[in-house]
Parts: sequence; structure tokens; C-alpha cells
Amino acid sequence: MLATLKEVLEIANQRGTAIPHFNIDNIAGIEAVMEAADTENYPVILSIGQGAINAGNLWYLADAVQRAANDSKVPVVLHLDHGVSYEQTVVCLRAGFTSVMYDGSHHPFEENVRESLAVIRSAHAVGVSVECELGAIGGVEDGMSHDHLNLVDVGEVERFCAQVNCDALAIGIGNAHGLYKGTPHFDFDRLTACRKLDTPPLVLHGGSGTPDEMLRKAIELGIRKINVATELRMAYMEGLEASVGQRDFYKMCKQAKDNITAVARQKIRLFQGL
Repeated sequence: MLATLKEVLEIANQRGTAIPHFNIDNIAGIEAVMEAADTENYPVILSIGQGAINAGNLWYLADAVQRAANDSKVPVVLHLDHGVSYEQTVVCLRAGFTSVMYDGSHHPFEENVRESLAVIRSAHAVGVSVECELGAIGGVEDGMSHDHLNLVDVGEVERFCAQVNCDALAIGIGNAHGLYKGTPHFDFDRLTACRKLDTPPLVLHGGSGTPDEMLRKAIELGIRKINVATELRMAYMEGLEASVGQRDFYKMCKQAKDNITAVARQKIRLFQGL
């Protein structure tokens, strides 16, 4: 069933868990993640990012996610990842998204507030949730690159939340997109300080390649949504590569899809504390 981000984050808050956000890039990815969600009987966020959008796949992926959600008994969020403009979020509202992220983190604070409020006014008017972001998250994903250490300013979090009524807030505690070079170092004291404020549910981007124990601690300290993209894409490509010698198209596709399902199931169980 289709659900909003706000609805599934309420489930996470009640259980003290996190909801997995999986970027999907093709039909196989949708089917693979939904197989994992249905098997584990746990909500998922299927997200369309800028790479898929730039490839011209927004509308057909949005339609496919809605069809998959309607065939499932678990709550499924259709989410825009790192929306680049107010106009893009409006396109996604028309396409049936139940959640949009507006990423104004690379803009000055006042502009981020202003644009975030504009997105929220439009999205909330039609019952769609909004995720915002403070502190541009490092690393590379979907062509976006930031090479700085990503540590959000706790004072800015307090100021932002006093002005912006978003449904989720992505913050930086040393996390990054893509795969980490070495072991990441999360500033859990900074996360704790943010959580003590009157914030909406907090989001951790860059879940790929993070040690399980660090993700468990982040959830324990209040993270309620964790994004995973690179690990799914790597699993898919590794599945294709492992089957190359067979030269059987259908076996290659099945192995790639099964690899995504396995990763998604592992993350779903981890984020529940299992």
C-alpha cells in the first residue's frame, strides 16, 4: 500500500527502529526490494534519485512503484531523493509521489529556509511529506559531489526547525554518499545534541558501506531513516558479472535481482535491530 514518509516514520518512532530508503533505478530493483519488504513484512521507502531522473526514467519508475505498492500489504513510500528545485518537486507531486526531499543544503541558510517552506506549502497541501537537509552531505551520488567533512551545525538545526515544519530532516554527522575510504567516523555526540532539540525524525544519508554496529548506534540515538543506494547498485552489477560466463540473459538478470533482494533483506533486518 502507498504511504507517506510521515506515516512510516511514525512506525519507526513507535518501535525505536529505522525505515530503509532504497534508491531504485530500474524495474528489477523495484521488484527485488519489494520481495525483500514483503518477506520481512516491514515498510520501505522506494526512492528515485537524480541519476534516474537525468536518464529520463522518472515517470515510468513512479508508475511502477505505485503498481508494486498497490500489490503489497506493507507500507511503501514513493520518494524523491535530493530534489534540486521547487519545480522538480512539483513534477513529482503530479507523478504521484507520496514524499519529496528538497535539498537546499548547498544554499545559504536563509535561502534553504525560504525554498524549503515553498516546497512544504505545496506538498502538504496535497498530503505529501517533505524531507529537508542541513549541511551538504559529502561523497558522490548521482553525479553530486561534495568533498568536505560533513558535520551539521547544531545551532542551525535549532534555527531551521523553529522556522521549517518539515516531516524529516537529514543531518551530517560525518556520513557521506557512495562508499567510504576506510572506516567512517560518526560524531554521535553531535547526533545526540540534535536529537535533544525539537526536531522532526532525523535521517542518515550514506548508509552504504557503514559498519553494522555504527548503524545500530545511530538508530539507538534517534536516526529513523537510513538511505542505501550504492550497495544495491554494486550488488546488481556483481550479479550480472558473476553470470557472464553462462551467456544466459535471464539467468544474469535473475542473479542481479536476487543480489539486490539479499542486500535489502539484510538492511531491513538490521534497521529493525534483528
